[in-house]
Amino acid sequence: MSRLLLLIPSTSYRVSDFLAAAERVGVEVTVGSDEKQVLEEFSQGGTTTIDFKNIDVGTDQIIAFNRHYTVAAIIAVDEVTGVLAAKASDKLGLPHNDWTAIATTGNKLDMREKLAVAGLPSPKFQFFSIDDNPEKISHRIDYPCVLKPLNLSASRGVIRSNNSSEFVSAFNRIQRLLAEISKTASDVVLVEDYIEGEEVALEGLLENGRLTTLALFDKPDPLEGPYFEETLYVTPSRHDTQTQESIRAMTEQAAAAIGLTEGPIHAELRVLDTDRFANEKGPWIVELAARSIGGLCSRSLSFGEGLSLEEIILRHALSMPILNKERENIASGVMMIPIPAAGVVRKVTGLNEARGVDGILDITIGIPMGREVTPIPEGDQYLGFIFAKAETPESVEKALREAHKLIAFTIEPSPGTG
Repeated sequence: MSRLLLLIPSTSYRVSDFLAAAERVGVEVTVGSDEKQVLEEFSQGGTTTIDFKNIDVGTDQIIAFNRHYTVAAIIAVDEVTGVLAAKASDKLGLPHNDWTAIATTGNKLDMREKLAVAGLPSPKFQFFSIDDNPEKISHRIDYPCVLKPLNLSASRGVIRSNNSSEFVSAFNRIQRLLAEISKTASDVVLVEDYIEGEEVALEGLLENGRLTTLALFDKPDPLEGPYFEETLYVTPSRHDTQTQESIRAMTEQAAAAIGLTEGPIHAELRVLDTDRFANEKGPWIVELAARSIGGLCSRSLSFGEGLSLEEIILRHALSMPILNKERENIASGVMMIPIPAAGVVRKVTGLNEARGVDGILDITIGIPMGREVTPIPEGDQYLGFIFAKAETPESVEKALREAHKLIAFTIEPSPGTG
């Protein structure tokens, strides 16, 4: 039986979904984690500890594991393990993307430069050292703009500024954030022109460079700043067929420009409807990741005869047939429940009422009571996920909004904050 190595950080939501998919596919699976499991020595290859921070050490650990348990494929579930998976796959002669392409997707500046060289629609951008004086910089910026740390995900540290005063405030805020998560001398802040338009998310699968759209999500809530917390994802998209194809084509071109050829990708794009920029109207790449959708959002998707997104990813990695990649013929969606305030979560109410809303399939609260939470732009988590299915995208959106209104969280100030 084939064995699959899943590289999953200990903080990931997705372990159970991938394990369930592996069981349905019929493969042995090893969970490679950055924290040693208590019963690892008795797991018979079911778990192994791998250094995710030191790529060379982690690669050697995977090669050593492979001597005892032959691995047929390595899958990185999150960005943090992408380069490691690619390098280890290369050493073992397994299918993989070039590790430099994976690294590019994890660095917003590198990605912008690759897209610009390829001539793809891209906002004007520049970058500054985190130690620069933002007051001096602020007068050289075109507004509105968006400031971003290079390597963070989930909209963490992404802030829109409309004038020099807001720019200074945002820059200082990112300085503090990076200092809290162990700032290094190489830290820089990327500054981009703000891209107008409706935002979409494409979930796709690359096969020899050809992109298949698995799902195209609309994001009905306007993402105009000052922060860019994602909430609603609804599919199928309400954009017309021509626009949807242009989104797919732009994503495929962006993947090629970066050097990606195989496996899952998750892309965020904005569909421009104005002539503010020199480029033509149409889709512009905001982010592109060499992984599938994060959190528990994949639970909103089903394909063919009930395949999960994780099953499609595993089958592709193991060169197993995928008879039908078509998403089910019904609208679906997910709401990522945002954190409204910083503090300690003490209580959640209204879940039973919310679960009773027509179209709601499930509600999962991911934050334990007593846990301290932080909203974006400093935080990178959600309180939970609401899932819905209905005949139309409009009905899905309505159900998600109604359910969310019925749920209330009691969040008390953290001790010592007054």
